[in-house]
Amino acid sequence: MNRPAVDRSGTGGAVAPTTGGGRIRTPLPFPTMAARAVADTQLRANLHRATRTIRAKRARVVDEVPDWEALRDAGAAIKADVQRRLPELLEQFEASATAAGATVHWARDAAEACRIVVELTRAAGADEVVKVKSMATQEIELNEALEAAGIAAYETDLAELIVQLGEDSPSHILVPAIHYNRAQIREIFQRRMPDAPADLSDEPSALAEAARAHLRRRFLSARVAVSGANFAIADTGTLVVVESEGNGRMCLTLPETLISVVGVEKLLPTFTDLEVFLQLLPRSSTGERMNPYTSMWTGVTPGDGPQDVHVVLVDNGRSAVLADPVGRPALSCIRCSACLNVCPVYERAGGHAYGSVYPGPIGAILSPQLSGVADNASLPYASTLCGACYDVCPVKINIPEILVHLRQQAPHPVAEKATMRVLAWVMRSPRRWAAALRLARVGAGPLGAYRERRSGARTLRRLPWPASAWTRSRDLPLPAPQTFREWWEKQ
Repeated sequence: MNRPAVDRSGTGGAVAPTTGGGRIRTPLPFPTMAARAVADTQLRANLHRATRTIRAKRARVVDEVPDWEALRDAGAAIKADVQRRLPELLEQFEASATAAGATVHWARDAAEACRIVVELTRAAGADEVVKVKSMATQEIELNEALEAAGIAAYETDLAELIVQLGEDSPSHILVPAIHYNRAQIREIFQRRMPDAPADLSDEPSALAEAARAHLRRRFLSARVAVSGANFAIADTGTLVVVESEGNGRMCLTLPETLISVVGVEKLLPTFTDLEVFLQLLPRSSTGERMNPYTSMWTGVTPGDGPQDVHVVLVDNGRSAVLADPVGRPALSCIRCSACLNVCPVYERAGGHAYGSVYPGPIGAILSPQLSGVADNASLPYASTLCGACYDVCPVKINIPEILVHLRQQAPHPVAEKATMRVLAWVMRSPRRWAAALRLARVGAGPLGAYRERRSGARTLRRLPWPASAWTRSRDLPLPAPQTFREWWEKQ
């Protein structure tokens, strides 16, 4: 077992800090990717329809719970406790899982986690694996590592299967294929699924049946399964997966070897803590009162289920996040996707624009922290700071606060830094500020040609280059004809 040193310094690190999130990369800045997405009218229609439906369902089931805010408070408190005691809880989980017959592995980064899974799969004599609940494996790019080792990986979640067959990447935490409509899914199945019926329709039931028949052979022949986990219970060594289709349960019970790749932040201290999260998660994610399938397993049970059970605890940059008191609450995320579904930016741009495994508001704060703000400098700006994400988060992550915190760390152009320094100097003095306002009123005169004429508003909708970079996505307010201080002096 490759086990890193546990940080007991009190700074919050679970294991020796790494820059391990380096595999999360933004290929192009968010504004460039978002502009392309917004131009795709079909994509925007798909996203609008799906997010609106999920929002409405969530609102209905949340309104049924009289103590919803108390549940949110409890969830936030439990997660905060985990972050305070993570080193000891990790050791407790390892001891509990090992006593129950599982083997626990520790991975500092993506490369180490992938190496462990590849070696375990080879040791089982398998050249293919079935997968379920695998956002952590997407983060570490496990499928690519398995392919390089000559091992085929088959996604079994329906939406993940659609994305894999379409040679695409997920665009939503909960609904990875949210950017497709059913006609597009039918086309993917007919093109890439050899056993799809020739007369396959785009009815949801027909598409689900085609996927079921396609996957059944994989389930019955697979010797190794790879899973993630929604929660890991420290005091019992139990792993928990919640899902809606039942495919996960096939992965978790049929193969002889089960390898679970789990981020270290997924821990809960006690089994009774599940009472809170099994109420928060389904309502916040799918708008259901409870998940259709909730699977729990603790180590090995002789004669029942996988007999070779492994848990790979992955850091991959999480210790660095834990060491930041302001950014640390991002690790409380339970991957419900509620913040995506209410975000006006996500609804228009979709998940691919973020260039990250974790899209939407939570991705805008988590990805930069895992892999470095410099490598994801545009993501903290992929938000209007409207606060809708904070309002719906079941564990009360203050995403806007962390976005502002990360914006302060992001690299800025020299011209922007110089401008901000000048503004800071002006605003430190009431006299300089008053003089600047008078000068601004004089300077605004020549810009009258760019003023919005129809509404009469004192804003500029467009400016000539290079200032057009500002007004491309926002209006520029004109200075008021008279300041409050000037009015007060006259009165």
